[in-house]
Amino acid sequence: MTTGPATAPPTARPRRSTLRRYLPLGLAVWLVLEIWLLTLVAGAAGGPTVFLLLVAGAVAGSVVIKRAGRRAFRNLSEALRDGGSPERGGGNGLVMLGGLLLMIPGLISDAAGLLLLLPPVRKAVSRLTESALERGLRRATPGGLGDAFQQVRIHRPDGKVVQGEVIRDRGPQPQAQRPPLTR
Repeated sequence: MTTGPATAPPTARPRRSTLRRYLPLGLAVWLVLEIWLLTLVAGAAGGPTVFLLLVAGAVAGSVVIKRAGRRAFRNLSEALRDGGSPERGGGNGLVMLGGLLLMIPGLISDAAGLLLLLPPVRKAVSRLTESALERGLRRATPGGLGDAFQQVRIHRPDGKVVQGEVIRDRGPQPQAQRPPLTR
């Protein structure tokens, strides 16, 4: 026997977000443009030149990621040593993204990665990302994480939610003998 309100059967299929709809198409277009540009440059400058460009991009990207990671770890350790909380990242995430884009084979991704290494571009991208995130959070329905799980259960076609509590009665547990930490 179930108690509580009955869940309504789903009436229609939920609408897909525009990101989920156009992301595969955007990735396919990006890959085709990367390959087309690489073949264009290979035809003009030769295959070894394109290979050297791709290797240089991978090496530069790994150096950028390594330096940004060290800087982030240093900032974190200094903040923890001083007893404060770490700053909001200091732009290391976008620098790491730029390094990752440099490591991905292709000239368009290399150009985007190099642009992200410029401080004014990084600042502009950071502002755009923050404003988009704030708009998304304002649009989101109010409620906590428990509400999100409840909504997921309600929208499942076969999901019946039975409300209740789980009570675990843990009586006295026997203490296991542990070996000493030092030898």
